[in-house]
Amino acid sequence: MDRLREMEELVELDEKKLLACCGSSQFAKEMALASPFPSLDQAISAARHIWFNKVDVNGWLQAFSAHPQIGQSTSSEWSKGEQSTAFATANDSTLRELADWNARYIQKFGFIFIICASGRTIAEIVSELKKRYSNRPIIEFEIAALEQMKITELRLAKLFSAKPIAASTDTADGAKKAEDRMSVIGGHLALTSETLAGKTSQIPSRTRPPITTHVLDVSQGSPAAGVDVLLEIWKGTQPRPLFGDADKSGWVVQGSSTTDKDGRSGQLMSIVEDLNPGFYRITFNTGTYFPAGFFPYVSIVFEIKESQQREHFHVPLLLSPFSFTTYRGS
Repeated sequence: MDRLREMEELVELDEKKLLACCGSSQFAKEMALASPFPSLDQAISAARHIWFNKVDVNGWLQAFSAHPQIGQSTSSEWSKGEQSTAFATANDSTLRELADWNARYIQKFGFIFIICASGRTIAEIVSELKKRYSNRPIIEFEIAALEQMKITELRLAKLFSAKPIAASTDTADGAKKAEDRMSVIGGHLALTSETLAGKTSQIPSRTRPPITTHVLDVSQGSPAAGVDVLLEIWKGTQPRPLFGDADKSGWVVQGSSTTDKDGRSGQLMSIVEDLNPGFYRITFNTGTYFPAGFFPYVSIVFEIKESQQREHFHVPLLLSPFSFTTYRGS
């Protein structure tokens, strides 16, 4: 129990440190409430759940605004480290080009260009900025949120690795404790049977269902609330659903929900560690949202392979009255 208490002390993350990881006060508060974490993996899992399912649009924008513009000098040690490769490969010409494209980006989207710059050269960053500049605002907003999450994950890892250093002392006993703690952190603080008497299986690594979705109204540039969503899995006599097959009885409902004010669906399935491999179908009742639209409903069928059982599948729908787009998010 003493060792367990020591481990919990190591991963207690306060709101101030979390705000340095991600500039959203809503994110920092939710993460602090969820702390402590038994491992870095579980801290990241909780961070993803909070960022994508609890933090609202204003929280995302607050986090974006906490960053310096890419390529600008900053007093933030983390930002300096993350942009070190970019600055090492920059010259006056590439910095001027980057500044020009930064200004264009802000003019179009209303927020600064967000990219996980760690390990990227200045040429790679400029190339990515130019490519993303052609995106529609609602799509670019989603991509920026994904890049922010990558930055947050890197910084959480730094918080975890820094914990034992802060706790070390000059005494022999203190040094031994710091060494012990480092070995625990090195294994992502895995709770073994030795430390928890075989209770590892009771601590789930997921904090949300393995399949999630949300709907964005790209015609308005806002979340689409009130869209009914249905999730099904294929259990038919054929090993896979076939194009043009009239047999609809093979689809078995896993769950249903309606999107909230942020366009996010409720829980469509149970929170399970290992997702059953197979074919899944998400259907959106788009006709109720756009009564005069072209699509009465939209169904998306996708396959989850056995090797992907522990992955998360976020399947957003970007919707307008006469078109829709989808992709696999994280």
